[in-house]
Amino acid sequence: MRPISPDAASLQQDVHGLYSDHHAWLLNWLRRRLRHADNAADLAQDTFLYVLGRPEQIRELHQPRAWLSTIAHGLLVDKVRRQRLEQAYLTAIAQLPEPEVPAPETRLILLETLAQIDALLDGLKPKVRTAFLLSRLEGLGYQEIAERLEISVSSVEKYMATAIRHCYLAQRK
Repeated sequence: MRPISPDAASLQQDVHGLYSDHHAWLLNWLRRRLRHADNAADLAQDTFLYVLGRPEQIRELHQPRAWLSTIAHGLLVDKVRRQRLEQAYLTAIAQLPEPEVPAPETRLILLETLAQIDALLDGLKPKVRTAFLLSRLEGLGYQEIAERLEISVSSVEKYMATAIRHCYLAQRK
């Protein structure tokens, strides 16, 4: 077993201190916003798991509660988005004829892929997102997209450039 370096030990203390000083507060903050205490406890733990992945930021904190609540809120938004996506996916699958229903393993892969696409396109304006999806998923040309969205072809070109740039930058993060 390797000894812990002084810097790693200090970081470990910082994480422990953040947890012990603010976990109860975060849990209560989440309980006030959520209906179920179990969901609040899970989200509090997820928040600190997220923090563990960014220990270097702990040392620079001036407002730890603001940081923790921002992380927790973001995780909650992601969870709600994922639940909505999953429900829409399950609704779509329920409408398929039995022979076309994907196997459970395939469903899981498809759902994960949809979640990744959704996260990648997060932040795009609805028309930009729609134009991009019509192009990439349905294979429509710019003229067809323009007609469907009732916009000009030059707007479609701008939307596509915006979406492609957004995806590129999102992947680099």
